[in-house]
Amino acid sequence: MERYGGAFEEAVDGARQQERHYQLLSALQSLVKELPSSFQQRLSYTTLSDLALALLDGTVFEIVQGLLEIQHLTEKSLYNQRLRLQNEHRVLRQALRQKHQEAQQACRPHNLPVLQAAQQRELEAVEHRIREEQRAMDQKIVLELDRKVADQQSTLEKAGVAGFYVTTNPQELTLQMNLLELIRKLQQRGCQAGKTAL
Repeated sequence: MERYGGAFEEAVDGARQQERHYQLLSALQSLVKELPSSFQQRLSYTTLSDLALALLDGTVFEIVQGLLEIQHLTEKSLYNQRLRLQNEHRVLRQALRQKHQEAQQACRPHNLPVLQAAQQRELEAVEHRIREEQRAMDQKIVLELDRKVADQQSTLEKAGVAGFYVTTNPQELTLQMNLLELIRKLQQRGCQAGKTAL
């Protein structure tokens, strides 16, 4: 008798999972209608069904939330690094201006043109260094953000989320961003595991 009870429970769980899958799929289909038609065409029924299956137990919602938090922390850190560099450059410029003013005040009038020419060369060299440091910082930021995107793609691919794999193709990236937006909207609607309100 106990053997039949276990089979019955499995059947009920299976029916619940199937109902939950249909709810998620229906919610995804309605959300897809809000996307531009070019992306609607790329999101087949099979892709949406596979995405709904991946979302069934709620783990993907937690993964996406964690990835979002990591991304925000990374962006904040990179922003602060750039601000620090800009502040260092501002201080450097101020110190140079002050040094130049003091030198000009102490200079004899007949030596002033020679001093000003030397100061102009020094100013140009400092500005060149500042531009190079800013360019290097911006490149570092872009590389770090690209690495973060690849990490996110890899994590979601390993979690079995349909449509995710490591790519730099702009169309595929936009499609993945739309898929993430669908997941985020479902999460906001309260479609995580165990919740029935869609």
